[in-house]
Amino acid sequence: MDRLSKSHFSARDFRERVLHAHPEDVSRDYGDHYFNPGFADLIRRDNLRAAAVLVPVVDHGEEASVILTKRTEKLRNHSGQVAFPGGRIDAADPSPEFAALRETQEEIGLSSDRIEIVGRMPDYVSGSGYRIAPVLGIVRPDFHLRLNPHEVDVAFEVPLRFLMDPANHHQGSRMWHDRKWVYYDMPYGGQRIWGVTAGIIRTLYERYYA
Repeated sequence: MDRLSKSHFSARDFRERVLHAHPEDVSRDYGDHYFNPGFADLIRRDNLRAAAVLVPVVDHGEEASVILTKRTEKLRNHSGQVAFPGGRIDAADPSPEFAALRETQEEIGLSSDRIEIVGRMPDYVSGSGYRIAPVLGIVRPDFHLRLNPHEVDVAFEVPLRFLMDPANHHQGSRMWHDRKWVYYDMPYGGQRIWGVTAGIIRTLYERYYA
């Protein structure tokens, strides 16, 4: 990756990378078991709760950014954590793409008419029991967000250049079931991007930018 070329971190280049990526078996999933193969026996792979998130890449010309949110402390699951906009896939949702757009509208007030869906990564299985469909979208700039205070404390943008630089992908660890659990940690601007969100970002990097 040529880190000196701004065009490598534009929304246009992102779209091209996604659209021209080598086909992959979509039945293969990634996730916490991918980064922690020693925990494969403890990470549930069936009867998972289906969810979808939007990876919203904002078209700021040569330097795109990615919208992330910090979940409110009031939520039952993953409270206070940095996340992509998204949530559970409802039975009435016709597709993960629809669910990701619906949840994005509900959480941060970003309407689907400002978002171009360009692809989807294989599902990400989390140790907390979710099968997450990461939907990739490009957002037209000059939008105005309206945050749902029951779900989101703050929304912020992180340069795509920063997120796709492996030098910013720090690894942390903790003990779980007497084993060392490894996760990615990408602090930025006083926000801690880690866990599942950082895992999805790392997967994005490995598929399109490594």
